[in-house]
Amino acid sequence: MDTDNYENLSEVTKLTQELIRIPSHKYVENRESNVAEYIYNYCSENGLDVEFQNVEGKRRNVIARLRGSGTGKNLIFNGHTDTVPPYEMTVEPFGADISDGYILGRGANDMKGALACMITSMLNIKNKGKILGGDIILTAVVGEEEESGGTEFVVKSGIKADGAIVGEPSNYGYALGHRGLEWLEIRIEGKVAHGGNPELGINAISKAAKLIRKIEDELMPKLKQRQNEWMGPSVMNFGLIKGGTQPSSVADSCIIQIDRRYLPDENVESVIKEYQDIIDLLKKEDPEFKAEIIRMESNMMEEFDHAPLIAQPDSHIALTVYNVLKEFNGCEPNIEKRRGWTDAGVLSTYGKIPTVVTGPGDLKYSHGKDEKIPVKDLENYVEIYTRIAEEFCQ
Repeated sequence: MDTDNYENLSEVTKLTQELIRIPSHKYVENRESNVAEYIYNYCSENGLDVEFQNVEGKRRNVIARLRGSGTGKNLIFNGHTDTVPPYEMTVEPFGADISDGYILGRGANDMKGALACMITSMLNIKNKGKILGGDIILTAVVGEEEESGGTEFVVKSGIKADGAIVGEPSNYGYALGHRGLEWLEIRIEGKVAHGGNPELGINAISKAAKLIRKIEDELMPKLKQRQNEWMGPSVMNFGLIKGGTQPSSVADSCIIQIDRRYLPDENVESVIKEYQDIIDLLKKEDPEFKAEIIRMESNMMEEFDHAPLIAQPDSHIALTVYNVLKEFNGCEPNIEKRRGWTDAGVLSTYGKIPTVVTGPGDLKYSHGKDEKIPVKDLENYVEIYTRIAEEFCQ
């Protein structure tokens, strides 16, 4: 393990380390409350206007502002304070150690590093004594890894801005659009019987197999034909199947859980209908087939859906991000067209704020057993975010 001298580390590196050292996953009491308090105090002590938004119990968003003169465009920096749990990590999850140029730990890449970059870039502009035309607004939000209640709360609070950056890891590229997300559970009903007389029962596992085959044969080919320039194809995945109780009993129930990524010309209702149509067809073919579709609560927002980020390539924020990344990289920046869901879908669809996804790190390190982020990426993205804000807000 490297033993870098703390005093010689950049401010963004030290801030990232401090954020990682505060656990904020779903198994921590009050979840993100401690890391939110740290961010609040850090921003306040460094002269930013800052406030809490109470989302649920002690779970709070932090809203920090660097105010402009009122003559330019307002920009949101959005990042989430929650992480996935540490699971079976091969590095100390909350140690924030530095090794071979990387900071290690849960949330380093997804996405406490980006939050640190956003805050540091705001302070960078402030400490220059520079007053931009518009405001920079940090929204450090709760719950993105599950129901995205934090950004939903931000939008419902009536926040207004001319553009937004969501700081998910992008490897010096950016995303203009991404697919919507829905989780569905299909519950298949059977009839229990002894394994010695299986003909007396109705095997729910066998019925589930028929359903899976039907979906693979009739729906999946259609999804592959649906394409979006900025998002790729419409896709689905069978993520979990569970049924029965023991080998000697006919399974009287089986569940299938599905992850469905949909395009802007689709919606939750049309997605569900496609599975329901297949279920109805199987019921006609097999009177013993019984199944129902349930939207999974663990992925449901209070009111909104996990909507797509609809690309606006000609928006001011999209053009600004393109120009800054091209100049910084010295070449055309990569446009990610198959990235996962982010809070950008909420900001753009429900907040009506043109939004782009770009941030330090590489998506391949997110949620990993050795999650990490390059220190150099953090330092570079302070400069990238600073340039974006100065160009966009001025």
